[in-house]
Amino acid sequence: MSRATAKGRAPVLDETDRALINMLQGDFPLVRNPFADVAVRLGIDQEEVIDRLQRLLDQRVLTRFGPMFQIERIGGAFCLAAIGVPEADFERVAAEVNAFAEVAHNYRRDHALNMWFVLATETPQGIAATARRIEIATGLPVFLFPKEREYFVEMKLEA
Repeated sequence: MSRATAKGRAPVLDETDRALINMLQGDFPLVRNPFADVAVRLGIDQEEVIDRLQRLLDQRVLTRFGPMFQIERIGGAFCLAAIGVPEADFERVAAEVNAFAEVAHNYRRDHALNMWFVLATETPQGIAATARRIEIATGLPVFLFPKEREYFVEMKLEA
């Protein structure tokens, strides 16, 4: 859950890493060979783009790379969920929760419910089923917070 490397230091990003991260935030080309297109824009080759992206994911500078869908339009569901995890068990529970393919994001918070995550399932019924499986795996209750209204907030963080 930490962005620190195994040595406890944050990864060092060069200007190409920063340009790549900025490009991935809403300006990724929707073409047959998108990595080749990105490579041309960055002045590097396609293999280097892919290698850099994988390194950023491996180092947890990026936690996810992929499209964002309005899953409800294709029959699926999203739901914010939370668990109150004893501090001594936090890393174990985080690993158990993150092992579920349906967990899209996972955040630590300073709150009684200190682990917050998003569930994404193929059907609305899958939310409760996945929450129950997480409860069985962790031994802790999962609290579900379904959205009542949708807002679009495009957040881009300059690297």
